[in-house]
Amino acid sequence: MDNIDTKELERLIKKQKENKKKGRFSKFIVVLVILLNVIFTAGIFYVFTRVGNEPSTLIVSWFGFTTVELWSLSKIKREANK
Repeated sequence: MDNIDTKELERLIKKQKENKKKGRFSKFIVVLVILLNVIFTAGIFYVFTRVGNEPSTLIVSWFGFTTVELWSLSKIKREANK
């Protein structure tokens, strides 16, 4: 292993901690979107059992929105890794 001085080691540790913090937000957003999709789906099932008809435009719009959000987040993550 290469000899690393103390300052270099401290800089590497600080950089690693910053990278850990950056990953937390994107993971939180992904979990939040999945949770909201599950809640939305349960709500649509409830509406369908009560009314007998599903709001297809709302369903398409909702899942389109969440899909674009996740794709945008992944694109930002890919660009940051370059």
